[in-house]
Amino acid sequence: MSDPILTIVVPCFNEEEVLPITINELTRLLTELEQEMLISPNSKILFVDDGSKDHTWDIIYQSGLNNRRVKGLKLSTNVGHQQALLAGLFSAKEHSDCIVSIDADLQDDIRAIREFIKKFHDGFEVVLGVRNERKTDTFFKKHTAQGFYKLMKKMGVNIVYNHADFRLMSRRAVEKLENFGEINLFLRGIVPLIGFNTTHVYYNRKERLAGETKYPLKKMLSFALDGITSFSVTPIRFVSLVGFVSFLVSLIFGGYFILLKFTGNTTTGWTSLITSIWLIGGLQLIAIGFIGEYIGKIYKETKRRPRYIVDIDTFNLAYPVLSDENDESILRLEQANMVGQE
Repeated sequence: MSDPILTIVVPCFNEEEVLPITINELTRLLTELEQEMLISPNSKILFVDDGSKDHTWDIIYQSGLNNRRVKGLKLSTNVGHQQALLAGLFSAKEHSDCIVSIDADLQDDIRAIREFIKKFHDGFEVVLGVRNERKTDTFFKKHTAQGFYKLMKKMGVNIVYNHADFRLMSRRAVEKLENFGEINLFLRGIVPLIGFNTTHVYYNRKERLAGETKYPLKKMLSFALDGITSFSVTPIRFVSLVGFVSFLVSLIFGGYFILLKFTGNTTTGWTSLITSIWLIGGLQLIAIGFIGEYIGKIYKETKRRPRYIVDIDTFNLAYPVLSDENDESILRLEQANMVGQE
């Protein structure tokens, strides 16, 4: 196999503090891999700005003027990590033999990318980065993450334990990924469904180099709920089971109270009545919530809105362009350059 063209896709959201370090580290890595003749000199780093409010895009754009390896994709608004990652993958696939995705904070060990490439040379089309341990996580995050993976497994989702979005995919694998038409894509569950030759590379996760995490508790819970409801109807079935069990229990207690009435041992119980009302009411609200979550996903899918809208693309401008849309992108890029010089 000739030296493959590698593109490293890096989703970014308000990462101005860590981005200069990330650019230097990844640029040095690509230079080393090129010198080892593992990748082509045409390999690039594609930073996807997911609607950042700070100077993230300015750093990406200015770095691209001085560093031939740095390219940028600016989305018109914030669409979330998974959609931004897809934007980078789909943009890079046309001019890459393989694509590595990694977060901007570089907590994932970039030295594992060398092993990714070696596995790609060995014929693997999907290489998953899997954490050896979770020493850098807090007690709460560690145990909730482990619980999430176990729960997904029990619900029948083919998810790899301790694998996030640090992976290598061949161009063919990304092309097949693009065939998944749903809007609510949970990549950790979708990628194993592609089914091409897959292997794992194990690594140790590091502390964040700078800045703050972009995944607080609220986002983690939302992400977990999206993953569960995107791949399984088990929650609704579980609620149905709870309802059925509650119905059986109510029949048993109903018969018991009727027996007490005929034996003359009945007593008026305010506590038991209120407890029953709150219990059944709570179960009903949970059931409605789960059903609403699934209906909401159906609602989003039927709209068929675009996953993302690209504002500026400096990656594909490095290649021949033919369409009017790309001509407009060139004009906007030139205008952005003039603004930057001012």
